[in-house]
Amino acid sequence: MTAPSKLFRTTAFRLSLLYLAVFGLAASLAIGYIYWNVNILLSRQLDETIQAELGGLAEQYRAGGLRQLVRTIAERSETPGNSLYYVADNDGHRIAGNLGSISPELLKETGPVEFTYQRPTQGGAERRLAFANVFHLAGGTRLLVGRDIEDRRVLSRVTRSAILWGLALMALVGLGGGLLVSRNLLSRIDAITDTSRKIMAGDLSGRLPRNRSGDELDRLSESLNQMLARIEQLMAGLREVSDNIAHDLKTPLTRLRNRVERALHEPQGESDRQETLEKTIEEADNLIKTFNALLSIARMEAGAGTGRWESLDASALIADVAELYEPVAEERGLMLRAEADDPLPIMGDRQLLGQALANLVDNAIKHGRPEAETGAAEPIPDIRIAAYRAGVDTNGGSQAARGRGVEMAEIVVSDRGPGIPAADRERVLERFVRLEASRSAPGSGLGLSLVAAVARLHGGDLKLAENGPGLKAVLTLPMQTDADAPTAIEGR
Repeated sequence: MTAPSKLFRTTAFRLSLLYLAVFGLAASLAIGYIYWNVNILLSRQLDETIQAELGGLAEQYRAGGLRQLVRTIAERSETPGNSLYYVADNDGHRIAGNLGSISPELLKETGPVEFTYQRPTQGGAERRLAFANVFHLAGGTRLLVGRDIEDRRVLSRVTRSAILWGLALMALVGLGGGLLVSRNLLSRIDAITDTSRKIMAGDLSGRLPRNRSGDELDRLSESLNQMLARIEQLMAGLREVSDNIAHDLKTPLTRLRNRVERALHEPQGESDRQETLEKTIEEADNLIKTFNALLSIARMEAGAGTGRWESLDASALIADVAELYEPVAEERGLMLRAEADDPLPIMGDRQLLGQALANLVDNAIKHGRPEAETGAAEPIPDIRIAAYRAGVDTNGGSQAARGRGVEMAEIVVSDRGPGIPAADRERVLERFVRLEASRSAPGSGLGLSLVAAVARLHGGDLKLAENGPGLKAVLTLPMQTDADAPTAIEGR
């Protein structure tokens, strides 16, 4: 498609033509209406002027008869102007007036008439247009009183010509403006199209151009760029997940295969075979847990929970988790303590929030140190679970929560373990990330990633901070508002 053809087919050009047509029609109607009303006004004024003159002449006729009328017309005929007079006898011969000979047929008319006449000039004579009233007097005398309207006709012709030229100029300017706007719009669309083709070719780093004008195309480009940035982020995450799966699952799968192969080819006693099978099942269970965790994270990042949201009390939730994990903590010589403001209503998926909180507590128990290792003055180091109101969110949490000024609840799980260096606290929230100090410990590196995904699904976030010593995990969630349903919500 050629450039002019593309230009003429643009929506902007078509809208410009439509606007031009509508505006031209409206302007033509308005100008025509004004022109028509002006002509009516001028005609009325002309008629009133002639009627006024006729009234004066009628007074003269009644006062002095035909002789007085002729004398008055003769006097008025000497005055320069546009007034026209003509008095003729019964045979059509001129008696008085400032008109030369006129058509006898005209004198036979009665009432208003429009005619042309000859006016003497220095170079001869010119034909001009006139409007008059013809009256029949006693004895067959004819009286014509009128006005020269040639100037009015010229003005009308010039006005019509100016209107037509003005409309033509308006159409030309409108067409040129439409082409200019279309060309500018087409250049922007072409730039967006070129960038889109590069993106479709695989260059996800490309962004649609913006001119910072704030118009609809600029806002659309901004929204699409945000979408592209999110897609690029997701694709990068997908590549990273694929790499991590290939790297982190290769070792357990290889170990599983070697164990099965060894059991198949090496002679073993009953007890050894039983131990091999148990370890194989344990390894397979760990792999299944890893894949289940990956699926859960993927579902949550896609905005899907277990399908049921309900009104929850965060204080009761941490109390349940604390009761569940307190015996586990005691086995490791750790004291687990739960503290909460009561109540803390939130809307959420009970199963996912319980799993997220359990992951944080389990992580704290794994990395917490007893008194002998920390050298603390307290008899037993704490693992602390706390929940409290955090006020209206202005920085963390979801954009929707910030926009609505939603009050936030914070669930804090802290331990006195070795902690995580500040430089690694964001990185450990990613999938399969395990620090060197934790490589020997059991786990897949998905626990904190799953908690972060649960937080995002609920419109909150997860932050890791220094506990001095140890690590403090802060799970921030929006509290239930009056607009939230007080009962369970299906299909969230």
